[in-house]
Amino acid sequence: MDNTQQLRATSIFFFFCICYCAVIINLFFLQIRQHSFYKDLAQKQYQTSITHTSERAFILDRNQTPIALNKKAISAFLCPNKVDIDEKLNTFLQLYFPIAYNRLQKKPNAPFMFVQRNLTNEQIDLMNTYGIEQIQFLKEPHRHYPFISLASIVGITNIDNVGSLGIEYLFNKKLESTPSSCLLQKDARSGYFYFEKVEQIVGTKGTPITLTIDADLQYLVQEELQKTVHHFKAKQGSVLVLDPATGDIIVMANFPTFDPNNTQHIDLSLTKNYCIAEQYELGSVIKVFAALAALQEQVTHIDETIDCRNSKTTQIDGRKVNTTFAHGELTFSQVIEKSNNIGIALVAKRLNEKLYDHYQRVGFGTKTNIAFPTEQQGFINPPSNWSKQSVISLSYGYEITTTLLQLARAFSVIANDGCMITPRLILDKSQQPTLSKQLYDQDAIDDIRTILQRTTLQGTARRARMQGYTIMCKTGTANLLENGIYIDTKNSYTCAGILEKDNYKRIIITYIKEADKPRLYASQVAVPLFEKVAQKTVIHDKII
Repeated sequence: MDNTQQLRATSIFFFFCICYCAVIINLFFLQIRQHSFYKDLAQKQYQTSITHTSERAFILDRNQTPIALNKKAISAFLCPNKVDIDEKLNTFLQLYFPIAYNRLQKKPNAPFMFVQRNLTNEQIDLMNTYGIEQIQFLKEPHRHYPFISLASIVGITNIDNVGSLGIEYLFNKKLESTPSSCLLQKDARSGYFYFEKVEQIVGTKGTPITLTIDADLQYLVQEELQKTVHHFKAKQGSVLVLDPATGDIIVMANFPTFDPNNTQHIDLSLTKNYCIAEQYELGSVIKVFAALAALQEQVTHIDETIDCRNSKTTQIDGRKVNTTFAHGELTFSQVIEKSNNIGIALVAKRLNEKLYDHYQRVGFGTKTNIAFPTEQQGFINPPSNWSKQSVISLSYGYEITTTLLQLARAFSVIANDGCMITPRLILDKSQQPTLSKQLYDQDAIDDIRTILQRTTLQGTARRARMQGYTIMCKTGTANLLENGIYIDTKNSYTCAGILEKDNYKRIIITYIKEADKPRLYASQVAVPLFEKVAQKTVIHDKII
């Protein structure tokens, strides 16, 4: 081999040595120095992480009927920094979605922007008709409420599906779920073939809430309530039905109300649950508990003759007392049956400050602590603030405010032979009904039950009679207070009572506020509604 060939062979040898070293060095950098970088890059190609949130838990009625469930809502969005913001898009937004248009003008390079969430069918059709390519659609979880009559109880969620009113708000943490995170391995060339799935973060499902409400009966009662409010052109009305054996609230209807499935233009004043969130002076219906106190304290008896002075107006301790109809001598039972203010005021004077104590005993002025936001406490004017008029006014339902639920709780004392039930809205079969100790003697309870039955049979609540059932009712017509003055042409009308047959019992409260016609009485407004609610209740419950 000559020198030329030897040099060529040597050059080739060293060339391959250099190449080999270059490969070795490159492999060193790839596999040792840059190991983490390329490992992460490979994982990004072969692995993906996804987050999944379970749907919000249902709210159910006592019969396990869903009254708050889930559906998918369509929302529209665009990514301004990735699309062409042309004149067509701007014109469309300016005409039909001006709020989104203003946001776009302020942030033209935003990575993401909602045009409108929870689109109506008309809005979806509008967008499809215009064919705006930059606007895209996505599905979001959203609540649906099949029973509008339950709106003031169940409440609503906001645009982010977070509870904002009613049960949805109060139990938001319990109803909502937490997201799950999963790591998946896939073919790098396809996003559809998953080889392995590893749970990184385990989410939790929301817990359903079961109410004591009967959704079907609530709907039937709401119909009658709405008819009554419309008939009398009244401002407001409510009906409450309670099971005194368990404290379960079966119906809590309010009108006017709102549509929980259409909250783009919502009147917040219509979202109130008036049975709990409003307190009222209810007038003569409170006489039941003044009478019960008098019987318990034995300052009178059911057949005592009371001189009602045969006048609509009289003076008691120098204070003017008015009553609806003039009566002469009445038995104490008839004083309640005919709702004579003079007669009950004369008996209440014998009780004096003990009347306040008895009103407290049956729960007036104290919250029921029901699981619901905005419950009102009510008020009883305490003896330390009394004027000469106070004990008189308290005897027939003034200077005392109460919620309808508190009134139903007070009536449970009569239904439960002297024991008061704690009302409940959440059905928990593991918890036993909460009954108080016996607050009144059986003799006093028997007497007041007799008086209330007579009031239904021959007194102010005659329209509430139902053949085959025991009905014990009392009515109340109260003047409304405006700017510190009672207006005798503006009234509220209440009928409260107990429906019984064998072991079946229901407490029913009907309330109508400010009918369009003046000079009406509860016997004309609230009692017919009581009768219709009672009829629908026993038919629905098959108590025949």
